[in-house]
Amino acid sequence: MPQRSVAGKPAEAAAPVLRRPRGEPRKLLLAAARDLFARQDYRSTTTREIAEAAGVTEHLLFRNFGSKAGLFREALVLPFTEFVDDFGRTWESVVHEDADEQELTRRFVGELYDLFVEHQGLLLTLMAAQALSEGELAETGIADIRRALNVLSQIGAEGMRIRGLRSNNPDLPAHSTVAMIAGMAALRSTYFGNEPPPKQAIVDELVQAILHGFLHRQD
Repeated sequence: MPQRSVAGKPAEAAAPVLRRPRGEPRKLLLAAARDLFARQDYRSTTTREIAEAAGVTEHLLFRNFGSKAGLFREALVLPFTEFVDDFGRTWESVVHEDADEQELTRRFVGELYDLFVEHQGLLLTLMAAQALSEGELAETGIADIRRALNVLSQIGAEGMRIRGLRSNNPDLPAHSTVAMIAGMAALRSTYFGNEPPPKQAIVDELVQAILHGFLHRQD
């Protein structure tokens, strides 16, 4: 249909509406959420702030994730639980009598360290988790983190049993391991400032601490 003219001038064609590629708003929201949750606590971060940082409407946030808690779960909790599930499958597939425990530990430490560095908001929220209600713990997936840690505890206890080691608190080695890795990731700028050592040096140090501290302890 021809465009109407105004004052004898032909009307300009309407500018085309640019549509984002399919799935891009979801990726933008996940990236914005990870960035904001890493800089401020879960409760004070609003869905409006996340949507504005992502450059999308708040409606799209709710359409894709249902709620702030749902977005937090997918952005920060799911990567951790998927990591634990993947490591659990690796553990089950290993012939432990022939396994290179140093290499297996290095893989675990390196991948978990990278995850914590990338998802600082998870560490920030976990440290403040005691302030969350039971409903918030369930909605955000923090309860899933606890279940994943229990899986790691079972793996750690089995590893000690395979090597003939005993512990009065079989959950503590796995919890201590995760705490060391999380602490190094969370506090690396405090420890090292703007010149941290190479990641490999950090991973090697953690591996030595874990293996020497847990696998060669006295009964």
